[in-house]
Amino acid sequence: MIEWNEQQQMIQKMVRDFVSKEVVPNLDDIEYNGVPPYDILRKMIKTFGMDVMAKERFDKQIAREKAAGADGATDASSKKSGGSSEQAAMTMIPIIELCRHAQGLVTAMGVSMGLAGGAVMGKGTLEQKERWALPLLTLEKVGAWAISEPNSGSDAFGQMKTVARRDGQGGYIINGSKTWITNGPYADTIILICKLDEEGVEPRDRKIVSFILDRGMPGLEQSKPFKKMGIGSSPTGELFLSDVKAGPERLLGGSETAYGRSGAKATFMQERAGVAAMALGMVERALELSVGYARDRQQFGRPIGDNQLIQLKLAKMEVARANLQNMVFRYIELTGAGKQMTLAEASAMKLYAAQAAMEVATEAVQVHGGYGYMRESRVEQLMRDAKILQIYAGTDEMQVIAIARDLIGRG
Repeated sequence: MIEWNEQQQMIQKMVRDFVSKEVVPNLDDIEYNGVPPYDILRKMIKTFGMDVMAKERFDKQIAREKAAGADGATDASSKKSGGSSEQAAMTMIPIIELCRHAQGLVTAMGVSMGLAGGAVMGKGTLEQKERWALPLLTLEKVGAWAISEPNSGSDAFGQMKTVARRDGQGGYIINGSKTWITNGPYADTIILICKLDEEGVEPRDRKIVSFILDRGMPGLEQSKPFKKMGIGSSPTGELFLSDVKAGPERLLGGSETAYGRSGAKATFMQERAGVAAMALGMVERALELSVGYARDRQQFGRPIGDNQLIQLKLAKMEVARANLQNMVFRYIELTGAGKQMTLAEASAMKLYAAQAAMEVATEAVQVHGGYGYMRESRVEQLMRDAKILQIYAGTDEMQVIAIARDLIGRG
């Protein structure tokens, strides 16, 4: 794949027009004034029929699993058939276009539909899929995926303190807290990852188990949204669990081993693949704004774009844009071929994309000078938003470790 085809360009224009009409006029409200982003996202989902397509895919998978007569029996066959490059492209285009103006919208939508909904569809029992999945996949309900804790940082499993203990009646009692949880303040459905408290088992050796929790359960408290450096359009908060009772029907996958460390790690891989598309949208917009400003801004009787130092900045931005676009196209092609990136490649893509977005956004502010420091310019928002790409879904430092370990066979 070397460029978007005619149909993809048409979709790209339609999404860009939607963003221009529905997102940009409301940008200050969702970024700075605390207005939740979900109504805008739901309108986009309905406008482009994403809810209808999600329901069709959901119905087909449920029908296959019922016909097979066993929960999850079709997972292997669906993986063998690979993905559709067209479907992958249609997933990437909205991500790119939204991130040109509001990266947080992609984060909020991706966590709800992709991580929470995807966890239920990928590892849930048939009954769990029928009960919880479709409202998440259409954003009728807001989902959260909760693994991070106040003291865990990059050692998400080793430092995890939230625990579930068996109640002796087939269910569990959960205690602990989670923080930096995307959609946490507004989530209707929460995929909670915690440790199983078993007598005689050291904390670091405890099983990782996951539960599907609902808003309003006794003992579950959801905080107000945090005030953050960037991505204000993605509400983030804390969860507090005090003797939350979860029946066996809420244990994701129906067993204590169905969605453990491997399931959570697979989710991290899924997150990393989308970061290149997010970075591409941000870099495209930063370059677009910087080129326009370099043409129009006059200093010493001539446009600042005539200065070689400004030209160097613009040239480096274009190099980053081209590299990111090629990464996105490669991901689309691999998906169409039914292949997956290695851990090293996925981590390398995430590492480069995050650093490129941060560097380009910072230089865009520099090109704009004092105006770039003003909220009105929008490049300052791009710079603040870009920073999170170097932190979530694995910090830059953790990506370096993952790449090296995978290359030398110690992953």
